[in-house]
Amino acid sequence: MQIEDVKASIGREAGVSEWLEVTQELIDEFASLTGDRQWIHVDPERARRESPFGATVAHGFLTVALLSRLVSQAVDLQIESKLRVNYGFNRLRFPAPVPAGARIRAHVTPNAVREVEGGVEIAWGVVVEVENQAKPALAAEWLLRIYF
Repeated sequence: MQIEDVKASIGREAGVSEWLEVTQELIDEFASLTGDRQWIHVDPERARRESPFGATVAHGFLTVALLSRLVSQAVDLQIESKLRVNYGFNRLRFPAPVPAGARIRAHVTPNAVREVEGGVEIAWGVVVEVENQAKPALAAEWLLRIYF
């Protein structure tokens, strides 16, 4: 996609990523990396007994961390640039959990494109769906800055 294509598709879904399985191993690695070893993420037996979800669930921030991978699969930006920067989020919500072993994928929609000094900012609407689950795991507006 060129920047003109992004502008022309504002408000319409631009792409969908491949499915990605969120394994217990991935959850454990994220827990180790971040130090967030809360039992609901890393103790399958206790989660089976005590969690309202009946299983361990991924950290919300693990789902956020996977956005780079998922969005780049969904939208192939063919824009010559010096630098691309994650500028943050205007909105970020976790409506539903991602159980260990579930598969997720991202639906990506450009919400806006605006000029910034030296480049452009794209506001991506991103919804991460969980296979066979009604509510999404994540809904966000993610800001990407591209400098020329």
